[in-house]
Amino acid sequence: MTCKIERILAPDGFVVLHVSGRIDGTHVETLRELTQKEKRAKGGLAIDLTEVTLVSSEAVKALAHAEASGIELRNCPAYIREWVFRERVCGATEVDHDAGGTDDVTSS
Repeated sequence: MTCKIERILAPDGFVVLHVSGRIDGTHVETLRELTQKEKRAKGGLAIDLTEVTLVSSEAVKALAHAEASGIELRNCPAYIREWVFRERVCGATEVDHDAGGTDDVTSS
């Protein structure tokens, strides 16, 4: 499955970008553009990652930047949450291969 981004607008103006599939380098710029566009609108913004199956290191960096700028990451899989945390704290998405991770991991 490729990346799919669906925009959901709540009555109060809050926007959720529901992302599904794989987020790789070809989709990161689209996600960045959408988040920049939606941040300018009134109301809040969240990215729902419930159905994300794979992320690249570039995607992790983009998600970390989004979260640091006030965008909520919802339903973030644990492995993505860990990588986003590492990116925000250490500025690196390198994975501890001894812990069983890889640069691109599918969720199970």
